[in-house]
Amino acid sequence: MTPATKKKIAIGSGILVLLLAGAVGVFFLKRQQLLDYALAQVKLRVERKYPAQLTLGPARFTDFNTVRIDGVSFVPTGHDTLLRARSINASLSARSLFAGRPVFSNLQIDNARLTARKTAATDNFSFLYKTKNRPATVVRDTTQGTNYGLLLNQFIEAGFDNIPAEADFKNFLVSYRSPGHEATIAMPSLTIEDGNIAGQLTATFDSVENRVGIRGHVEPRDYAVQAKVYGLNKRPVVFPYLQQRYKARVQFDTLRFSLTDKDLDDDELTLRGTAAASNFAVYQAKLSDRDIVVRSGGMDFVATLGQGAFSLAKGTKVTLNKMVFYPAISVRKLPVQQRRIGKKLNGLTSRKDLLAGLQFNADIKSMETTANDFFASLPEGMFETLEGTQGEGTLTYSLQAALDMNKLDSLKFNSTLRSKNFRITRWGNEDMSKLNQAFAYTAYNDRGDSIRTFKVGAPNRDFTPFSRISNHLKNAILTAEDPRFFTHKGFMERAFVKSAIQNIKEKRFARGGSTISMQLVKNVFLTRKKTLARKAEETLIVWIIENTRLASKERMFEVYLNIIEWGPKVYGVMDAARFYFAKSPDELNLSESLYLASIVPKPKFYRYSFDSYGNLRGSARYFYRLIAGIMAQRGMISQNAYNDLSLGVALNGPARKYIVTAVDTVRAFAPADSAQFEPLNLIDLLGGNPTPDEGVNTNVPNQEGNNTPTPTPQKP
Repeated sequence: MTPATKKKIAIGSGILVLLLAGAVGVFFLKRQQLLDYALAQVKLRVERKYPAQLTLGPARFTDFNTVRIDGVSFVPTGHDTLLRARSINASLSARSLFAGRPVFSNLQIDNARLTARKTAATDNFSFLYKTKNRPATVVRDTTQGTNYGLLLNQFIEAGFDNIPAEADFKNFLVSYRSPGHEATIAMPSLTIEDGNIAGQLTATFDSVENRVGIRGHVEPRDYAVQAKVYGLNKRPVVFPYLQQRYKARVQFDTLRFSLTDKDLDDDELTLRGTAAASNFAVYQAKLSDRDIVVRSGGMDFVATLGQGAFSLAKGTKVTLNKMVFYPAISVRKLPVQQRRIGKKLNGLTSRKDLLAGLQFNADIKSMETTANDFFASLPEGMFETLEGTQGEGTLTYSLQAALDMNKLDSLKFNSTLRSKNFRITRWGNEDMSKLNQAFAYTAYNDRGDSIRTFKVGAPNRDFTPFSRISNHLKNAILTAEDPRFFTHKGFMERAFVKSAIQNIKEKRFARGGSTISMQLVKNVFLTRKKTLARKAEETLIVWIIENTRLASKERMFEVYLNIIEWGPKVYGVMDAARFYFAKSPDELNLSESLYLASIVPKPKFYRYSFDSYGNLRGSARYFYRLIAGIMAQRGMISQNAYNDLSLGVALNGPARKYIVTAVDTVRAFAPADSAQFEPLNLIDLLGGNPTPDEGVNTNVPNQEGNNTPTPTPQKP
């Protein structure tokens, strides 16, 4: 390089330095003016976008590119202040400043207050997602119902659009108040750096306080987020609102959530992501008298929301401890004008009823699971009797259900647990095999108080073997309580569905669906507490007993007849025969047997079986005719015996002195609902259909494929 060239380069470099120095000098001289202008433009754009007033306090540079704004407030027109902050520090792009559209990063907000208020008529925050760039409200065709996809998409986009790329919140307080609720979230610190979120907060909702930590990552442009929420100081996080609204406590130690994909297509929103929790616990008195705990559970979901519809689609996977399920679930609410109502149709009287127009479908399958993993995966607090049980082989569960409130009678339900080489190798808290031996039985009342304890078996002189019980009584109880007991494997799904349809129509438990197997398990192994957990436990124990052939049907029926309640402190068939008729169980005639069978559904109301003349009330006579007619139809009694049946009974035992025969003018007595006397499978008994219940796992099919129970031979 020649000296002349070097000289030219040096002169050029010097000129460039002078130009840069001049530009920097101009910038420093004009930057405050540019900043004030740029912030005025920000204020103008915000107030054009939102019906609100943005007030920015004095702004100044604290170093080359860091700006401090002392005081910010955001006040919706005609409403209370929504946001107020003492100071904001942020990095500012010089290029954006010259362009008049400042771009801030590394936001630091001190002592901010976000105050949301809602009254019965209005609020000070919904305008944030009702901007001019979006529809004022979600487009709702009132004839077709709410589009939940559009609604949720609007909230998601509004939320992500307001997340800063870089931020540091210190002493940030969020409060919400409505006519029914109050909530505050106090955040000592919350940072967002390169999309990474970290912070701690104390959240109080209607007096329920949680101290939680937050970790995660967010990509606002992709509408993607990963978050971990966990309790601080080894305390669980309790869901608010549920405790107040449903008297339910729901809590977890750690919750992980991710949203990985959002797709809005033809007004239908599809979300993909995951949710998982550790030590997830629920307590509600109607669910269980203990906490129901899932130590580890999660879901990979594909959720779709649309016009009055929600579904979990193919690709969704649910993990429950060591079990894996693949659910496909859809829920839809028909448009108002398409909803059918009627007392006989579905029990509904208004198209605005919560269940009106509801369509629900579920198809849930589990992976094949080893027996030990199956028992280890059962939620704690739901299967106390089975806790610690171990086994061999594998189990696979499936459930199919379909409910259409427009066609309630088409209700479908099929719940199946299939086994392969399954057997119990170790019992847990209760040894079910005791059914085959003499064991101590304790009778409890509905409050859970123990009434009597006695031996079930030969050591008890009042124990009555199966062979020494009147065939009339056995047949009457079988016909009334469980006509297919000797052929099913514990359940009759068609009978359950029929009961469910009736209960929905009447909006009450007008009719149960328990088989003798289920009643036996409830009495021998479980408490009297009426909870969903106890019902689930009862169902699983019945399946184990029936499918492992733990006890013969005859032995199960024998135990059942020797322990059930027949009146106040009257337990077992021997006590009942003596108390009512001063007879032994093998001496009972047809009329006496029908009377005892009628008592089983409501043993405490036996005193009111008679009218003021000492004759059986109408409901009892209905029972006599119904059950005796079915018994004659099935060959359990002769037609002559049915024709000669007296619709009355003479009580010769101690019970006679307790019978109420006077007209009851004080006690409001409602005659027994005839539905309680209807056998579980009236579909085929009274409908003329000789085919078995669908879904019944039969033990002894007959030649025609019918699963009708083998009648007990008539007593000579």
